[in-house]
Amino acid sequence: MNLDPDLEKLLSNLPFFIYRHLKNHTNKEKLIEIVLDLGRRPEARFNTSTEYVSQKVISWQDIDYITKRISKFNEENRGGIERTLHRISCIRNRQFLINGLTCRVGRAIFGTISSIRDLLESKKSILILGKPGVGKTTIIREIARVLSDEMDKRVIIIDTANEIGGDSDVPHSGIGRARRMQVPKIDLQHKVMLEAIENHMPEVIVIDEIGTELEALAARTIAEKGVQLVGTTHGNRLENLIKNPSLSDLIGGLQHVTISDEEAKRRGTQKTIIERKSYPAFQLAIEVNSLFYWTIYENVEYSVDLILRDNSYITQIRTIKKNEKLVINYNKLQKEFITTHSKFLNKEMISIHKNWFLVDQFKSNKSFKLKTTTIIIYPYSLSKNLIREILLKFGDKIIFTMHIKQANIIIGLKKYLRQNLRLKNLANQQNIPIYVINQRSIFQIIKLLGFFVS
Repeated sequence: MNLDPDLEKLLSNLPFFIYRHLKNHTNKEKLIEIVLDLGRRPEARFNTSTEYVSQKVISWQDIDYITKRISKFNEENRGGIERTLHRISCIRNRQFLINGLTCRVGRAIFGTISSIRDLLESKKSILILGKPGVGKTTIIREIARVLSDEMDKRVIIIDTANEIGGDSDVPHSGIGRARRMQVPKIDLQHKVMLEAIENHMPEVIVIDEIGTELEALAARTIAEKGVQLVGTTHGNRLENLIKNPSLSDLIGGLQHVTISDEEAKRRGTQKTIIERKSYPAFQLAIEVNSLFYWTIYENVEYSVDLILRDNSYITQIRTIKKNEKLVINYNKLQKEFITTHSKFLNKEMISIHKNWFLVDQFKSNKSFKLKTTTIIIYPYSLSKNLIREILLKFGDKIIFTMHIKQANIIIGLKKYLRQNLRLKNLANQQNIPIYVINQRSIFQIIKLLGFFVS
């Protein structure tokens, strides 16, 4: 990876006592931001540490010195330095006077997306997730350059805060041949997104920090017109996006659906469930854990469906080692069912045994013996509260599965099991015994399971 040497342009606009300390600092290339607050010592924040720059405290004159040498602050209290990617944000007092500055270092890091170049060539829309400061803007800047320069695409960047292309009418060279549309006000970003597709015929639109419902709706409109999207949004994981009502439209939106009694009993859920409403605007999702460790969701539609159904799902982990070697692993993630004690089984597991018994008949049946130490239960018409109690009692000795073929016993209410001939036939085919209880009683179930777990 190559670093764009723009740091000197930021340091030269700072008071001399700060500039002198940071110019020859051994950790200068890892500098993230410089914090200047009135009446306090200036701080330099690096990747792994924070240190004071000087014993001298910041005065009004120091803040005034910096603000006169940079561009004017906009309505979002952000400014910059001409032809650079650095961002200076201000804090104001009640009289709207500036009494604090955050000088964020902006860098164009070339080669940072080498690990996902194959995903760009797939022509799918890509959503990048990550907490603030993890490097999402740096990544999409490099994506814009690669798509425009190396893949010869017509790329337009929607640059709301001038973080992608820099604080100037002439964009920074880090975006390559991509064109940049500036947004006068942050609440107009969704309109500029639609204007880009209507007026300039892009093949790819790059958007930083999709954060409102209107912007999510605009992204969906763009995706439905056949334009490839590359966007970022805040959120550590895909689950965070699902739980965010303003942004859930990016991954297809959510809706409440009423299912039949039979289906609700089979799933062990209530009759009203949450499902994905439509196709997602982004087909690929990337969680940026760091610049060298990324989690890839290769099929957002499928992953979201599995998360909503509390099933396990596969993610791809891409790691760049110190020798710049790319390592790709696959990880099976499991959404917790009720408590941390619960488990889910994979589809390859086989079940055993036959017949079905009442709880009171179990003692007299000597032929039934489990061949495994862990009990795998398919719960039929049992409430989640009841399952929680069972898990708290038996812990890892009990596993609940939502797939009948994985179970070695079935437990359910007598009045419901008698009506389900299909379940009985399937249990007989798979040689799985069925145990019935007369009422939703934790005592009866614990009594039954006590014969197995002892």
